Amino acid sequence: MRRWGGWILLVVVVVGALVAGTRSSGAKTAAERVQSIGKSVRCPTCRGQSVADSDAPAAANVRRDIERRVAAGESDDDIRSALAARFGDGILLTPPRSGVAGLVWVLPVVAIVAAAGGLTLAFRRWRREW
Repeated sequence: MRRWGGWILLVVVVVGALVAGTRSSGAKTAAERVQSIGKSVRCPTCRGQSVADSDAPAAANVRRDIERRVAAGESDDDIRSALAARFGDGILLTPPRSGVAGLVWVLPVVAIVAAAGGLTLAFRRWRREW
């Protein structure tokens, strides 16, 4: 049991950090919502820049559209979906979490778990050889 104590502590710390990092800080103001959505949407004319960070006229138009939709009471996901329908999925800086694009979220986790498992097996073999 003593061997597992360190691993259990590690898991508790990692889970605690993940929970604390994903916790919402409460209701956002309309301006905060516009900024948050703008950071997750690519500027239609700029390369690799979000709507929130771009000074291009196209970005300003998208920001005004986001402001109008937030004022109308649309949800953040509905606004992103409407922009994706208008400009294509490439406008979203954060890939969807479902379908084939969901692999972007899953594969790194699988790779880390596989690497940790491989290292564990390798260390056990090396320890037996000593």
